[in-house]
Amino acid sequence: QVQLVESGGGSVQAGGSLRLSCATSGYTYSSYCMGWFRQAPGKEREGVASIDRDSRTAYADSVKDRFTISRDIPKNTLYLQMNNLKPEDTAMYYCAANRVGPACSRSDDYHFWGQGTQVTVSS
Repeated sequence: QVQLVESGGGSVQAGGSLRLSCATSGYTYSSYCMGWFRQAPGKEREGVASIDRDSRTAYADSVKDRFTISRDIPKNTLYLQMNNLKPEDTAMYYCAANRVGPACSRSDDYHFWGQGTQVTVSS
């Protein structure tokens, strides 16, 4: 059983920073990809960042150069460092594991999800 638990969300003013953490079970990093997604009310879920088994990373254009995905394998923890936050970053953020295949951008291939952590950015 793969379990993921996010933490680190909160309220911050524009320009501020947050670091999200995702504590996972010991089997999570055998996944093809780990990723962060976000969803605002009434909006479609979107991929934010992913990291694959070769430590290759990918980012949505909207967060590139501001967000950094990383992992601490001994601690079984995935991170998302978010800098220079903007109001449009406001959303529920989820971490997820893809054990299906190497297409890290395909949300349908992520079958294990955390409960989410809320990020609110005010102007």
